[in-house]
Amino acid sequence: MEPAIVEPAPRRKRKRKAAPTAAAPGAYDLGFALTLGALSGLLYALTLPGFELWPLALVAQAPLVIALRGQAPRRAALVGLAAGLVMAALGAPWIAGTVARFGEVPWPLALPIAFLVWAEMAGRMAALGWLTARAEARGWPASIAFVAAFGATELVYPVIFPWFFAVTVRAVPALVQGAELGGPYLVSLVLLGPSLALAEAIWARRVGRAIDRRLVAVGIATPVLAAAVGLARIAQVDARTAAAPAIRIGLAQGNQPAKGRKQSVATYRRLTADLRDQGVDLVVWPEGALPEVYPEATYPADLRAAVTGTLGVPVVFGGGVVREVGGRKRETNTAFLADASGEILGRYDKAHLVPFGEYLPLGDAIPSLYALAPNTSHLLAGDSVDPLVWGDRRLAALICYEDMLPQYVNRMVSRTDPDLLVNLTIDTWFGNTMEPWSHLALAEIRAIEHRRFLVRSTNSGVSAVIDPVGRRVAVSSVFREETIVAEVRWLRGKTVYEVIGDGPMWLVTAASVAMALRARRKAGEAGAGPDRPVSRGRSSTGA
Repeated sequence: MEPAIVEPAPRRKRKRKAAPTAAAPGAYDLGFALTLGALSGLLYALTLPGFELWPLALVAQAPLVIALRGQAPRRAALVGLAAGLVMAALGAPWIAGTVARFGEVPWPLALPIAFLVWAEMAGRMAALGWLTARAEARGWPASIAFVAAFGATELVYPVIFPWFFAVTVRAVPALVQGAELGGPYLVSLVLLGPSLALAEAIWARRVGRAIDRRLVAVGIATPVLAAAVGLARIAQVDARTAAAPAIRIGLAQGNQPAKGRKQSVATYRRLTADLRDQGVDLVVWPEGALPEVYPEATYPADLRAAVTGTLGVPVVFGGGVVREVGGRKRETNTAFLADASGEILGRYDKAHLVPFGEYLPLGDAIPSLYALAPNTSHLLAGDSVDPLVWGDRRLAALICYEDMLPQYVNRMVSRTDPDLLVNLTIDTWFGNTMEPWSHLALAEIRAIEHRRFLVRSTNSGVSAVIDPVGRRVAVSSVFREETIVAEVRWLRGKTVYEVIGDGPMWLVTAASVAMALRARRKAGEAGAGPDRPVSRGRSSTGA
């Protein structure tokens, strides 16, 4: 008799626990959560240039923090998207006008294009919501998850027009001094404290538990302590600045049209003569002050003969050169430095070009794309961060929106140790809107990060001189021909941010991703905990 063949029992496959798709019991229903998110976006927008109600920055994120509590990741992303859309549309309404003017697009088409740009900006807040909800669903404290996700998304999320939460308190220098330690990201995280404290007080009452007094105390104390340290640092930096060598600098704002600047050179010659008569040591013209570009091989002699030879004062000015690349002529966006005799001492080619303005993404790989966007330039990016050298002084030249890029400026300054930051800009494209003021506000943080003066010469405003603690020493109006004369100091030295860069923020980013992917507790306990709400007030019943 043959033995019976026993078939092995099939191995039971372990089911992977899917991320929740609906809100936890007791979380706000999606409609009310979206409303809270939109409120957060509104408060955020009201702190930006054009409104500058900076105290709102201290509570602006509280509605969003509350709205995200207990939400599933997908719903949390929608809530964040609502916050971002309101913030972007109200904080950057000028995008629609820019698309219409620069792109020569009819308004019925410009508005949908602008909405896409706002949506791209809002994606940062959507990512913030998703990361926060994922981490909370895996058992991590919601407040810690929110802070980590906020820092991560500010650091890594790509945007066409950079912005940082830190800019909301530009008018309070004491609150922004932490930028010398961790750039705008550290300042942004410090500002979250009061919002987290307020959200904790409201949420604890909603779920019927005791308030976490430690979280409230830390949240309130963080910006207070930062402001106290900031005031002390301002006094120290002011003392160091007062002891440094000084020069008189002149900024020329010619208010030339965005296109067809035929009278530009004559205008800047006249303004320079006026500044020279006032005894300035250096004059700065804006980006694109020269309407013509010059051949790569002969531009030093050409510029001296046509522009700088009779100015009689050292000048930093914007123009361009043209060179052959792959059988095609390509232009650069360049800052030149000339001495008092007109000799060209150096140049800097803009490295970070504006997408869809100065170049078309994928345009080099697919040249036919330029036929779809005929108003987009096809500029050649620079590949060097070398400074403009003037005797024993070094000037770090930044063109257009490069002064809004903390990583790039930090790399430039840490490598070259310049005495002065010089920005050349054209914001004429954006019209008489809040954008030139937003650009200035974002740029001011670079002066604090590196404890140097920042001078900005723009075609139509806002031209300005910013001191090493972020104060506006001199500011022009917009869309007027003006000159500015101010005293600046030569300053060098390392800040903590120059030395360590964004290393700490990359650790925060890694922590945010880790919390989103890995449960803090066992899978069966991931949804439990003291922060899970009881069924009370408005609640959600599903996806």
